[in-house]
Amino acid sequence: MTSEIVIIGGGVIGLAIAIELKLRGTNVTVFCRDFQAAASHAAAGMLAPDAENITNEAMLSLCWRSRALYPDWTRKLEELTGLNTGYRPCGILAPVFEEAGGRGDEGAGGAGGEKLILSSPSSPSSPAYWLNKEAIHQYQPGLGAEVVGGWWYPEDAQVDNKALAHVLRTAAESIGVELKDGITVEGFLQQQGQVVGVQTNAGIIRATHYVLASGAWSNELLPLPVVPRKGQMLSVRIPEFAPDLPLKRVLFGQNIYIVPRCDRLVIGATSEDVGFTPNNTPDGIQKLLQAAIRLYPQLKHYPIQEFWWGFRPATPDELPILGTSHCQNLTFATGHYRNGILLTPVTAALIADLILEQKPDPLLADFHYSRFQSQPSTSTPMLTHSANFSNGHHTAISPLPIQDSPLIIAGKTFQSRLMTGTGKYRSIEEMQQSVVASDCQIVTVAVRRVQTKAPGHEGLAEALDWTKIWMLPNTAGCQTAEEAIRVARLGREMAKLLGQEDNNFVKLEVIPDLKYLLPDPIGTLQAAEQLVKEGFAVLPYINADPMLAKRLEEVGCATVMPLASPIGSGQGLKTTANIQIIIENAGIPVVVDAGIGSPSEAAQAMELGADVLLINSAIALSPNPAAMARAMNLATVAGRLAYLAGRMPIKDYASPSSPLTGTITS
Repeated sequence: MTSEIVIIGGGVIGLAIAIELKLRGTNVTVFCRDFQAAASHAAAGMLAPDAENITNEAMLSLCWRSRALYPDWTRKLEELTGLNTGYRPCGILAPVFEEAGGRGDEGAGGAGGEKLILSSPSSPSSPAYWLNKEAIHQYQPGLGAEVVGGWWYPEDAQVDNKALAHVLRTAAESIGVELKDGITVEGFLQQQGQVVGVQTNAGIIRATHYVLASGAWSNELLPLPVVPRKGQMLSVRIPEFAPDLPLKRVLFGQNIYIVPRCDRLVIGATSEDVGFTPNNTPDGIQKLLQAAIRLYPQLKHYPIQEFWWGFRPATPDELPILGTSHCQNLTFATGHYRNGILLTPVTAALIADLILEQKPDPLLADFHYSRFQSQPSTSTPMLTHSANFSNGHHTAISPLPIQDSPLIIAGKTFQSRLMTGTGKYRSIEEMQQSVVASDCQIVTVAVRRVQTKAPGHEGLAEALDWTKIWMLPNTAGCQTAEEAIRVARLGREMAKLLGQEDNNFVKLEVIPDLKYLLPDPIGTLQAAEQLVKEGFAVLPYINADPMLAKRLEEVGCATVMPLASPIGSGQGLKTTANIQIIIENAGIPVVVDAGIGSPSEAAQAMELGADVLLINSAIALSPNPAAMARAMNLATVAGRLAYLAGRMPIKDYASPSSPLTGTITS
């Protein structure tokens, strides 16, 4: 299948972009794994940049622009479909409970029902009205007795988020956007800075341009810092005996909001960093009800109508990721967090302008993904030269006095035969110094730990000079073949984001055994077969099993990586006989990985004929990691040189070193 533009994500952002592009004359296809799972179904539809008191100037400008688009944008959608979006320019009321401190003080001078026009806390140009206690209770009867005043934001509005999602989907279908439900995108196929296709559960699909708008799930496809933030919500039904819609206005309180909708009140929302953990919880619902009843007490008598939850896409700075990417034909529109509904029209317009007219709005620069790729701080300088080791004096290794063939892995040539890792170091600085001291050219990185910023991995992407070091992403932490395949795809994207466009290497680890950390041979083979099909250079970590090693070579792996002994054990070479057989049978490089604890063991492994060593724990856990890294480098070179030179024969008898002839006799 080929389409002009493919949009990954069927929430309001993806649908709105699709409609905008289609109306400008392009052929568009939208992929959505589950339309009902989109974050837009779990929102309240508030268009509230003023009430939310947004402090980031660029974000506030973006939100204001989008709010200003809403009247015409929704009118056109309604004309196109004949359906109602529920847009209401109703303003938002933000009651406050405390007299002292906060915004309540600003209106304290008001008397009786007087309203004081004051500047909004977020910007001088955003109008807001302070209402004192008497005024606010008169303006909105039924508020809690503790409410002492509040802000009225007349330019904020609301839209029925579920109605909007339905209208967008109907509009997209009516104008010929191709909607594909149940399609899961599993990875991007890339070549030379271009996306050449997407791997899906329905096969490979190709397009001219791609838009990533998959919200909280974006991180499953690319190493973007977008994580799910769970929000629980509920609604209560307004009883028949109650006066016609007793709550007339949206109430925006502290960690709570109440949105009136026809015959019900929508209450939200929690904000929970629990990953994709589903379902409502008693604790979450209790907190919402307690806060809502404090704000508007009479709803405690209303029958509960419905509970639901959803996952908002949050970034570290809670701002969206918009604009160009590391690939020329891939555009980002994700990470909208709490403001996805609000930012839908402006996102659609900006992304369409960018794709079709190559006209980036200056405001997009503030939301580019590169803002998360900060440079290393001056306190942790990049160490890349031998002069940075120890006191600046370590002896350079002279060229080997014997001819050696270069190390070639998947068509790429390396001079060093020592690979190192990045885990277990006490600090980033120790890791940097050790990498330099080792003179290695390949460093393996645990994709999952970098993504989750596990201890010791914060800032790792910026800590090394990836123009000089080849990244070997690994699938550490994966217990199944499916997990490893997904993480491998993320690793390839991570390497590309760091400038290694042609890096398709992956160290494949499938380890369900949490005690001894022994790799799963069946899962490893299954994952290797799939990854080879997807164009990866697979370096599989395995038990020292000669038959498995040969089978992995036959399916197209770039190396095999038999363990010397269990990971991190420092037990040294416990599988020597099997490693020798693997080396003898192999037509690809053999990397001895795991268990080496000392330089003498490193030299011994190289003397067996191993092509490469991967050593991490022995270096990182040494009292002086940089010195140990240098020692491992020397041992690797010494072992290789010894292997090439050839060992002397072993004899059953002594043989004097000095000749017996020509000796001086008495």
